[in-house]
Parts: sequence; C-alpha cells; structure tokens
Amino acid sequence: MKKMHSILIVLLLNFSIGFAQDNLRILEGLSIESEILGQAVRYSIILPEEYHTTEKSYPVVYLLHGLGDDESSWLEYGRVNQYTDGAVKQGEIQPMIYVMPQGFRNYYVNDYAGTFLYEDMFINELVPFIDKEYRTIPDKDHRATMGYSMGGYGALILPLKHPEVFTVSVPLSISVRTDEQYKTEDASGWDDQWGRLFGGVGEMGEKRITDYYKQHSPFHIFKESDLTRFSDLKLYIDNGDDEYTLCRSNEELHMLLRDRNFQHEFRVRDGGHEFSYWREALPNGLRFISDAFDGTKYRGDIKTEESAVKSSVDIKIIKEGQYEVVLPTEYNISNRLYPVVFFIGDFQSQEKREIIEKVQYEIESDRLAPMISAFINEDEQGLLKTIIPDIERNYRARSGYRFRALIGYNKGGLKALEYALNPEVFTSCVVFDTPLDCNSIKQAFSEHKKALKRTWYFINITADNPNYQANGCAHVFLREEDVYHEYRVRESTGKETNDLSGLSEALRFTQRKIHR
Repeated sequence: MKKMHSILIVLLLNFSIGFAQDNLRILEGLSIESEILGQAVRYSIILPEEYHTTEKSYPVVYLLHGLGDDESSWLEYGRVNQYTDGAVKQGEIQPMIYVMPQGFRNYYVNDYAGTFLYEDMFINELVPFIDKEYRTIPDKDHRATMGYSMGGYGALILPLKHPEVFTVSVPLSISVRTDEQYKTEDASGWDDQWGRLFGGVGEMGEKRITDYYKQHSPFHIFKESDLTRFSDLKLYIDNGDDEYTLCRSNEELHMLLRDRNFQHEFRVRDGGHEFSYWREALPNGLRFISDAFDGTKYRGDIKTEESAVKSSVDIKIIKEGQYEVVLPTEYNISNRLYPVVFFIGDFQSQEKREIIEKVQYEIESDRLAPMISAFINEDEQGLLKTIIPDIERNYRARSGYRFRALIGYNKGGLKALEYALNPEVFTSCVVFDTPLDCNSIKQAFSEHKKALKRTWYFINITADNPNYQANGCAHVFLREEDVYHEYRVRESTGKETNDLSGLSEALRFTQRKIHR
C-alpha cells in the first residue's frame, strides 16, 4: 500500500511539472536542429500572456542580437517581456510572439564561401519551424524583424533579401558601413568582421568592394533603379547621436532613402551603443510594428511629458526697441545676476508665450535655474554690438560668454549659428529645423577650432525636413572632430510654424553648459 502511495505521488508530481512546463510562456535554452548548418541553433521565445488560454494565432517579431551577445540578451539586458506585458495591458501594442534566435557572428547572412549558410537556415528552417510549433499568423504581413547593432543589420538585410517573408523592419544602431568606410577600415578587424563574410580577405581599398558585398550592402540595394519589390516594406530606423562609425553610415543611409523618396521613419535620440538606448527604443519600435501588423497608418511616437506644460505664473514680456525680454519671477525680490538665453526666430505672440511657459515650467520643476529670456527677430543684426550691451546695462544680466546661450528656429537658427561661430561669445547654441551650411561650419572650425570647441552645439531637426543633408553633414562633422554636441532627428509634425517640441530638452542642455 505504501509503495502504491509513493508511485501515485510521483505520477502526480510529474504531471504537475509537465503541466507547468506546458504553460510556460517566457522560455530560453530552446533549440532547433539545423540540417543546413549541421548543428543545433538555440532560441528564446516570449508568448503572449493569453497564449495558453485561447486558440488565437499571433504575429511574430524576430528580435536579433548584436555581435558578442546571444539568444538570451534581449531577455536579460533588453528586459523585453517586462515592457511588452504592460504595453499589451495598456492597449499600446497588440499581443505578439517574440522569437530571439542565436545569431552567432554571421550578421544573419550566408558567408561568401558557403561554409556557414545562416541566412538559408533562418529563412528555410527557423521561420517554418516557428510557424509549425507555435500559433503564428504565417504570412509576410505579420512577420517583423527588430535588432540592434549586428542585429540591426540583420533586421534590415533579411527583409531586403526576402521581401516575401518580412514586410516590417525596425533596425537599431545598424552595424553597417558606407563604401568609403568599408575600404578604409583598419585591416586588423576588417578581415575577421567583414572580409570573412563578403570576400576580399587581406585586400584594401576598392578590392574590398566585391560583388557579394554589393548584394548585401543596403547602400547598393537602395541605389537600384527599381525599388518596387520593396513597396510593402515598412521601415523605422533609430540611431543614437553618440555613435561614431555608425553616426556617418546610418545618417548617409537616411539621406539615401530621402533622396530616393523611399518612405521610412528615422530617429536620432540621445545615447550611444548600449542596451539602455535599445531598451528605450522598444515603445516606439513595437508601436510601429503593431500598427503595421494591423495594416493601419503609424500612430506616431509616444509623446513625452513636455508636450502639455503649464506654468502657474503670469508672463510679462517687456518690449524694448530691438528685442523683448522676460525676467525671472524672483527678479524683483533679488539683487542677483542672471544668465541670458537669446531666442532667435520669426515668433508669433502665441509661440513666445508657449516658450516662456516651458521656461517657467522647467524653473518651477527645479530642472532649470532662473534666467532672463530675450526674443530677437531673425533679421536683427545688432545682437553683438547693441542688444547684449543694452541688456547687461539695463537688466541684471551676468556678463561673460559662459552665461550667454542661443536658441534659434528655422532661419533664426542660421543666424544663431552665425553668432555662435564667433569665438567665446556664447556658451551654447541650439538650432531647430535650420537650413544649415555645412561648409561654413567646416570653414569656421578650420580657423578657430580650439576656441569654437568651448561652445556646445545642439542640432534638432524633423525627419522630413528638406535640409536633412546639411544637418546630417554637420552632425557627422562635429562627431568626427570630437566637438561636444547633441543631435536629434524627431518625428515629423506637419506644422508650418515653429515646432516647439524638444524645447524642454534643449533648455536643460543649455543649463548643463552654463552650470558646467
């Protein structure tokens, strides 16, 4: 009897363990046996919270990792399931299956020598396996790729090579090179990273540009005369402004797509080559994917808290001859001196009030120190000779270049940059949607590089701005010259007037430099 009782306990225990395993939905350490590669390929998977309680089928997002990481990286460092579960509950995204395959070091493509056919495995074995083993919606309109660095390249190249399999792509910090970067990269790392994949090991210069490389270069693919085979591709590219090599390549890829009138979303945010940046890409990236799966127009990026600020104080704008000034609320109960931020542009009355609302809100929230705000018309010529001396004479403005900052909009940004390129006159310069002249910037730095590097710069532009080339050129130049600056490419708004989104961040940037 005791023996029978023990057997019953073991059976019940095994049943409960099996039942628990059957209901797991966040799994790593799984694998598929690949005949093509002749080995097992590991993968992790996240199933929707409702997966085991419904019979529904779901779209699939393939999350691709970077060089040196593995199939657990999106779970461990990306914490993707922590975001997706909450986003589904909030109705921000739809339930989706997330597959994270082992990517090895092959950039998700076949190597030119045919010794490791990873791309063939991915398309002909992994995707069919996932569709067979899990309740997926098995068509191209419900499959997406998203990845970072090497995985960013994979997230782009797989839909380009196989538009019949994927129609949605969200590459982050794409590890890609322009032809010039590819030809001049140091041989010590080039052979192992690129030469072994695309041919030309031991070669330099033009000999590295093999036919196999061209077949796998987004630059060459998007230069093809006919892009109609990519007409269904929905593309959202995201890259950090602190990148170095990828600064130029991602920017030039965006320029190429703009030149070809290829519809895409492009963002540059604050950050570099790190998981904190890629985690912050999840909300908008997955929102874009979710909308694409629904077959609806992208809702746009999630708005930040600064979109609806309201100060608790009345605003008084003092009109002077060549400018208008707004004093801190504590001005009349203090005898201290204040830094001055000069706003240059063609501002309507309501825009001025919105700017001051944001300034006051940042001060009240203790994110900004009290300051004097001055509004200058974009056509005004007398800022240096008359306006600055006048403000320092009539108001308690703290003197010295460390306490003067510029924020310019549109053509006013061009004027602001013109002033900023005078050595040691302004501590920082922010420009929004400005028709920059990249050659003028290069010329000024060739003449006064050391002095001009003491000024911080912030370039902010919408993704659809017609001056994308000059702004991107300025960012790449400042990055390669190691000049401290911030660069943002934000969502297009369609506004014909000054777009004030991003101002709060620009004000905090200005504050950091003043109080450095």
